[in-house]
Amino acid sequence: MRDTTGVSRMRFVSVVSPLWLAACVFVPHAQAQDPVHLEVRDHHFTPDHFTVPAGQRFLIVLDNHDDTTDEFESYDLKFEKIVVPGGTITVHAGPLHPGTYKFFDDYHPDQATGTVTVTQEP
Repeated sequence: MRDTTGVSRMRFVSVVSPLWLAACVFVPHAQAQDPVHLEVRDHHFTPDHFTVPAGQRFLIVLDNHDDTTDEFESYDLKFEKIVVPGGTITVHAGPLHPGTYKFFDDYHPDQATGTVTVTQEP
């Protein structure tokens, strides 16, 4: 009986290695910048404005320092998320075209509002 373990292993490596390399090369970069940190306190966002580059995904981290539940929402950015008192949520957004996009607390829309400016990098 002939031992073909070495041949089989070599064949497996020669097939799998290029596939693994291709998968690593073509993995899209999820985010190109640091997360944007916001907090809501007394039904106001801090900061209430931030800027991100066009064409890139970004992550918003929101800490709720209010004694009430808030609903972090944006029609422009297409998200809606509940954040309980003392809680933290994350929201992925983008990629976006240059412009200004609004976000707000749906439970306190006249108080907690903010904007994101998306700029084209030179």
